[in-house]
Amino acid sequence: MTTAEHTAARSPSVPVRGGLAVVLAVLANVVLVAGVDALDIAPAFRPLTIPPVAFLSALGAGGATVAYWLLGRYVSDADRTFVRVAAGVLLLSFVPDLALLAVDPAATPIAVVVLMATHVVVAAVSVWALLSWRVEQ
Repeated sequence: MTTAEHTAARSPSVPVRGGLAVVLAVLANVVLVAGVDALDIAPAFRPLTIPPVAFLSALGAGGATVAYWLLGRYVSDADRTFVRVAAGVLLLSFVPDLALLAVDPAATPIAVVVLMATHVVVAAVSVWALLSWRVEQ
């Protein structure tokens, strides 16, 4: 008589998936900002430089991870709720960027659109990493 060992594959934990989201969001946005820098689109526009974009990308993906974890603890359909919350937060995150057009003389419409694109990168990477990177059960 032989016995078969059954090893169940486990999904990465929320902190692991969140850590991946942070790393990928920062890397993707650093590449985006470096490309924009090479094109000299907005050389004097400080918000579109690597240090603030990298820091805020990490903060955004980290915040998404905490929000997802909390929703998982308190909401029955956490995935669906998280996607809705992420979309709402993404839309709200555009408001300060648009306000920069009025208060920052170095802000140009194209620079603000690129800055808004960095928010989309963080949201997309966070939703992908937190919802999709799991082992099927």
